[in-house]
Order: sequence, then C-alpha cells, then structure tokens
Amino acid sequence: MDPVIDNPVAPLLRQLQHGFAERVLGLGGGQQAVREAGSGAAIVLLHGIGSGAASWLQVALALGQRARVIAWDAPGYGQSAPLPMAAPKACDYAGRLAQLLDAMDIERCVLVGHSLGALSAAAFAQAQPERVSRLVLLSPARGYGAPELAEQGRTVRAKRLDNLQRLGIAGMAQARSTHMLSATASATAQAWVQWNMARLQAHGYRQAVELLCGDDLLRYSRQAAPCEVHCGSADGITRPEDCQAVADAFAAPFTLIAGAGHACAIEQPDAVTGRLALALAASPTGTVL
Repeated sequence: MDPVIDNPVAPLLRQLQHGFAERVLGLGGGQQAVREAGSGAAIVLLHGIGSGAASWLQVALALGQRARVIAWDAPGYGQSAPLPMAAPKACDYAGRLAQLLDAMDIERCVLVGHSLGALSAAAFAQAQPERVSRLVLLSPARGYGAPELAEQGRTVRAKRLDNLQRLGIAGMAQARSTHMLSATASATAQAWVQWNMARLQAHGYRQAVELLCGDDLLRYSRQAAPCEVHCGSADGITRPEDCQAVADAFAAPFTLIAGAGHACAIEQPDAVTGRLALALAASPTGTVL
C-alpha cells in the first residue's frame, strides 16, 4: 500500500492519472521518467530536492490549456535512472535534460526551476542559451558550493544524510513536509507535499544532496536568456531576502507569491500558473490564449 494515500490526495491522484500521466523514455544515460500535458509552445518544469514531477500537477493542468507542459522526475527520482557519478554538479543534470529535450523534439522552451531544480535549469540555460527562451526560477536554492559556504555545506550534507539514514524516505516525508508550506496551508496541500516526498529514491536523493552542497547557483548567473525570480512570501527555506539576492545576481526582476511557502506550486497553483503564463507570453515561442 502506498505510504500516503488518504482522502485529500485521492482526487489529485485521479487527475494525475488522466491528465498528467507518466511515461518513461530510453536515453543514452538510462531511462528517464517524464509527465506531459497540453500542446503548443514548450514549458519545462524542474522540481526541487524533496519532490517530483507530480508536484506540478495543478499548474500543469492549467497551463496545458495554452502550452505543452513537461515535467521530469530528476535523475535518480521516481523511475529515472541516476547519474553515473556519486557527486554530480548542475552541468551533469543539465546534460541529462539536453538528452530528454532531444528525445522529445523540443528545440526551445521556457525553462522553470524550483528550489534545487534552479541549479540544473540555470546550468542548462547558460550552456545552451539558444534552447531557452526564458528562464524562471521559483524559490531558488543557491547551494553551498561557494568557498565561503563550504563549512555550512558540510553541516547541511551531514544532517541531510543522517536524516535519511535514521528516518528513511517515509520518515523524512512525515517529518519535513510541513516545513515546505506556510502555516495556513490546506490539509490537501500538506498531504500532496508529503505524498510526493514519500516517493523519493534514496540514491537519487543522496546525489541531489551532493549537488546542493557542492555547487553554487551563482556560478550560472551570467545568462543570455531573459530571467525572472519568484518566491513565496512565507517561504522559510529559501527566504524572500535570499531569493532577492539571487535575483540581483542574475540581474532579474523579482516578485513575491502571496500566501505561499516553499512549495509554491502546490500551495498557490493559480498564482504560479499566472506567473508562468506571463513568462510564456513574454517569450518568443510563447503565446497566451
């Protein structure tokens, strides 16, 4: 039986099956799981360290009325094969993303990275700017790879790996899911965050911890593609002032998403959909109907 299937998530699971179904593609680096909705200009969604492709469900269903929405399970998450190295950097995740976009015949897209997914998104956009019409960072995690953050990174790494060892995936999902949301989040939002977190794979999570503690988002701040940054007003993980600093480093506009904690796409899907619809409209390949 699934760890967290209760009444709040049952309707979401039905929507997931019928409107944002998963498929698995064979790539050179191994299989890659992806979810897709809609058609038109492509928008690609990269989740954070404690989540998965399904976390974008409500945003994808709404955006799918005007665009082709694609969300991956990052390497090592869900049914996606892990990367071959023990301690990958953002460029390694970006390489897998390039393979995926090639396999799906996507030449150009709006690219969205949430939390740790911001590192992979920014690394890809810097390496292949011709394929990114607009880069959107939602509650971006900077990472601890800068020299001045090395000691903090070692502490974070040890704590996260210890939690994984002591609690396991299910225990981590139960203990940490409430930190992803504001104090006023609905029971459905809380259950959906926990459902997604409970589906992490230990090996992929370990690799993501190495990315978090070994790389630095600001290394990818020189961007040819237009960039924008948004953050939940009640985000206690990547705090608004930290996201503002990221936006300044990227020379990007910054806005707050009212009433959202860290998992903004789950807690305030309408607001996030609105931001992404505007990003599509502002991109050369995007149109808003």
